[in-house]
Amino acid sequence: MEKAARLVFIPGQGVGHLASTIQFANLLLERHHHIWITLFVTELQSDTTTAAYTHSLNSNRLQLVNLPETPSDAPLTPMKIIELQKPHVKEAVSNLSPTPPLAAFVIDMFCTGMIDVAKEFHVPSLVFFTSGLAFLGLMLHLHTLKEEENAEFTEPDAEWVIPSFAKPVPTRSLPSIVLRKEWEEFFVAYGRGLKKADGFIVNSFEELESHAAHSFLDGPQLVFAVGPILNPKPKLHPHAPADNADIFDWLDNQPPSSVVFMCFGSMGSFAEDQVREIARALENSGARFLWSLRKAPPKGSNFRTPPSDYAPSELPLILPAGFLDRTAGIGKVIGWAPQAQILAHRATGGFVSHCGWNSTLESIHFGVPIATWPLYAEQQTNAYLLVRELEIALEISLDYRGERESMNETPSFLNAEKIENGLRNLVEIDDEKRKRVVEASENSRKTLLEGGCSYSSFGRLIDYVMNQV
Repeated sequence: MEKAARLVFIPGQGVGHLASTIQFANLLLERHHHIWITLFVTELQSDTTTAAYTHSLNSNRLQLVNLPETPSDAPLTPMKIIELQKPHVKEAVSNLSPTPPLAAFVIDMFCTGMIDVAKEFHVPSLVFFTSGLAFLGLMLHLHTLKEEENAEFTEPDAEWVIPSFAKPVPTRSLPSIVLRKEWEEFFVAYGRGLKKADGFIVNSFEELESHAAHSFLDGPQLVFAVGPILNPKPKLHPHAPADNADIFDWLDNQPPSSVVFMCFGSMGSFAEDQVREIARALENSGARFLWSLRKAPPKGSNFRTPPSDYAPSELPLILPAGFLDRTAGIGKVIGWAPQAQILAHRATGGFVSHCGWNSTLESIHFGVPIATWPLYAEQQTNAYLLVRELEIALEISLDYRGERESMNETPSFLNAEKIENGLRNLVEIDDEKRKRVVEASENSRKTLLEGGCSYSSFGRLIDYVMNQV
């Protein structure tokens, strides 16, 4: 009888991390029929979406364990939440059936504190890294510079030679946790946590990030690039219409590849003055558009508070007078958007994106060119990667920083002319860049098939897991 193995999965907080973790778990179970997975989920008291992703798990080899709720109003960082959950995870793992035997922990990139628990059970830890290979290399290298040379990343015009990037990375494209003094303690602890892992499972693929993939070949840790891990039919937003028929009826009536889709992720929103500049740019560009416009959380909200949708009666108050009437023939303003399905629609020809990694992979998969407008987290680095390094995207901005990362500072501001210029470049994308987008899309679709790099990497990962028991 073939031996079996159990993996303990610990996803991070947030729908984006949970969705890709579940998608990866499903791929692993499909690929090998003697792997069992126990998935631990930490729910926040204010969380209404976690259940939408977990209630339909129906594999008898995937067991869901709910950890005690974490108070959503407490000022807790992701790392502090993990510290609070350690004893609960230790107890729950102790109570798991001894068959199949535990082989490894698979830990979200923000849950590296759980590596200590894995060590108590004498099994390896693999970090599930939901950003790309180049960004993983950047974080590891910058942490080394900080630890060994006490490097400061404050010189605004400096450029940094990073092994996972073919070109030097400017300071303005580094993530805020590296740039801001108030994040230094978090950054140092985060990098130290990553380096404690036995290896990384990365949601990317070698055909896309070949330079970065090769930079890890002689490194001290294992790297398995197994992406793109996509969720082409995500669960509906709890308050969305059941079928979003109005969106797709409208798209069905647009010419092929004619619509610019503007969407900034589950946490993206803007102040009203920036909203008006976007509206002016859209109208002046003359482009057909589908704009997912979300309302920023109230001032002083917890950083985990997501944006909400505007009521139809609120839109005329924040948009330029007459905008909705003047653009009614070519544009549509919506709230929450079923992003993957919109990107897959034949009418969608361009994507103005915050460059979150899941959104980036979806856009590449469906062959939709991106215009970059990063807001927070690692999105400035992703924008640089797409525009300067891979040359498959166009720039609206590479270094915009949203209100949530600016602490008490004023967020960046883009005027209508700059936005309009980016929109026009997206609509009129040159043949060479479009060719690279098409090639990346084809590679995205092939890499998980037999013969592709991610298919092979999945095989090596499974061999590694099975060799632990």
